Amino acid sequence: MSDPTEWIAATLLPGIGSMKLARLRASGVAVQQLFGGNPPSSLPAPVLAAIEEFRRQGPLYQRASAYVEQAAAQGWRLLTLDAPDYPLLLSQIPDPPPVLWLQGRDEILTLPQLAVVGSRQASRDGIRLAYRFAHELSEGGLVMTSGLARGIDAAAHQAAVDAGCPTVAVLGTGLDQRYPRANARLADAILERGGVLVSEFVPGTGPLQHNFPRRNRVISGLSVGTLVVEAAIRSGSLITARQALEQGREVFALPGSIHNPLSKGCHALIREGAQLVESSNDILAELAPLLGVVAASLNEADGETATAAENPLLANIPYAPISFDQLAAELVLPASELQRALMRLELDGLVEIQGGYVRRIG
Repeated sequence: MSDPTEWIAATLLPGIGSMKLARLRASGVAVQQLFGGNPPSSLPAPVLAAIEEFRRQGPLYQRASAYVEQAAAQGWRLLTLDAPDYPLLLSQIPDPPPVLWLQGRDEILTLPQLAVVGSRQASRDGIRLAYRFAHELSEGGLVMTSGLARGIDAAAHQAAVDAGCPTVAVLGTGLDQRYPRANARLADAILERGGVLVSEFVPGTGPLQHNFPRRNRVISGLSVGTLVVEAAIRSGSLITARQALEQGREVFALPGSIHNPLSKGCHALIREGAQLVESSNDILAELAPLLGVVAASLNEADGETATAAENPLLANIPYAPISFDQLAAELVLPASELQRALMRLELDGLVEIQGGYVRRIG
């Protein structure tokens, strides 16, 4: 693993962004070669001059070194693209961030994540749905990842915090800039609950408009799937969802009223191939076979695996639809325990969802 000072300096080179650095790496030019070897002569003159300045420990070197010292003083971790524990999924996107600035439990980034995105001006119903889905999915074993924005983002993070589960907040600013300020307490709660704040921007970077689309690709890039709760036709949430599709990730969308402008983005995504979902179990059922994590946990019972036919829960599921809330009330089971048991029955083909949970015949 190379010196983080070099990686930070690479992000500060004039006219060199993450995409250009990715192209250089693809052509065999690593970051350490830029500063320690022979940089390609085809690079623009200002870039070559900056590289030479770094080698002489001039202003570029001093600035990058100061950032490294600041990270150490604040207890932040710098995770460079060549680090062995750099998030695998994120490393596979076309332009992964050369450096991730991390505050909190960075090992959370190795767990399966679901991005939850939507409108900053979400409706009351949208906030309620985002909270419910995020709470249930957190308890189901997925880490909620979002952007700490108002509206849907904040609801998803808050749900994970309230469930006592870690959540990942990807910032469009430097780690020292909590934006929006209204969510500063939420950011602190995320850290207290064992979550992590993530940024690709150096400290001091404020809420610049053009940085948020860049932030969005990290949200989708870290995640196995993206859930869009409410989104207008032209919105950052749709950008995130389409980036997820381009990255080969699953995209889920909640349908809504045809009269609600915040439903139009979700409906457009569904037409483009996103999966329509009506419950959190729809998402868990789709992702469990891909991850092998939830399904494996469902089959663990004191070292022995009981068949679904022997599960007493099955006897309480009729051949007509029954809702999750009804089952939870009748059986007096915690939501997380019931959800796992239902997932097991569904994976075994004994239960299906048809306007509620239905016991399959035969």
